[in-house]
Amino acid sequence: MRGETEAETIELKEMFSCAQSYLRSHRWLAKEFSAHFGFGIGGVVAIFLFHIELDTGEEEWLWVIEGDLPSAYLVTDSTPTPAEALEAYANLMEEWTNAVRQGSDLENVFPVNAPADEEHVELLEIRIKLLREHIIPAARS
Repeated sequence: MRGETEAETIELKEMFSCAQSYLRSHRWLAKEFSAHFGFGIGGVVAIFLFHIELDTGEEEWLWVIEGDLPSAYLVTDSTPTPAEALEAYANLMEEWTNAVRQGSDLENVFPVNAPADEEHVELLEIRIKLLREHIIPAARS
């Protein structure tokens, strides 16, 4: 994993460490087999592909998204590429912002580690827009 500059490479490595910590914070993780860099912009967003063993003994491949936005994991079944995973992530985050705005039950949307208030909704919406307009197209190319 290398960024365009030495500073970006350091940022990406820090984001990888955060992604590992996020993944390891889940009780269902039994073992991590391997990890691969999918795509990233240092300090902004990075996506990593992890091959893991669940506490049930089953193996799974998961994307982990990390950066200047809420961390999340996604199964790879319907998101085989980093760009598709980032698009699915943007959709999940948008569902959360809509649920907060509508006062809906947050149990029905992906859990976001952020206060469910207007300030954080607005901050996340800015990041979703950046993902859709600039980062996802870059990940596709």
